Amino acid sequence: MQVTRVADAGALAERGAALLAQAARTAVAERGRCCLAVSGGSTPGAMLRAFARLVLPWERIHLFQVDERIAPDGDPHRNWVQVQAAFAGAATGVHLHAMPVTLADPEAAAKQYAETLAAVCGRPAVLDLVHLGLGADGHTASLVPGDPALAVTGADVTPTGPYQGCARLTLTYPMLARARAILWVMAGADKAPMLVRLLAGDPTIPAGRVPQDRAQVLADAAAGDGL
Repeated sequence: MQVTRVADAGALAERGAALLAQAARTAVAERGRCCLAVSGGSTPGAMLRAFARLVLPWERIHLFQVDERIAPDGDPHRNWVQVQAAFAGAATGVHLHAMPVTLADPEAAAKQYAETLAAVCGRPAVLDLVHLGLGADGHTASLVPGDPALAVTGADVTPTGPYQGCARLTLTYPMLARARAILWVMAGADKAPMLVRLLAGDPTIPAGRVPQDRAQVLADAAAGDGL
């Protein structure tokens, strides 16, 4: 797995945006459209804002969520709030697909989002690039240690149990495994020990179970300190 280390948060955002744009241009040239999925968290906000400012064939780009908290619209903890802020007034024509977490039935919400993915990205749905983060506990997406979602193999999207006080929807391992590319983006010294384990393919952490053959890592100096 290729690892690129950059100096700081600003460089991380700009390099990450450039890699998203490269994937988008390639997908549009080869298949006429691009399907990207992005994660939430503290690190990717600046990257998404930088990405949204670029000149791209936005009307051919579909942006999906990797995971989302089951919370009301506008809740500041929702990942979608960050996506909306990044793309507000930018990227004219882009197709933004929010996870329907306000539905009363999380199972029905998961099935609905899986159907949206299939309608846009084919059957089975294949994402051109999935952006993932890495938690200090080894989680990625909302695939967290000990959660039943880790064992889901018959669905592309699934509800999870509570994590940090909130249940979620998340893409599953089968959906991640079909992606044409995975881009790991991480910052901070607390990620350094787990990055070492990720690169070793440690299956005892959720992140270590994501296939590495089409993946690359983008890390700031602190996150890559253990390499």
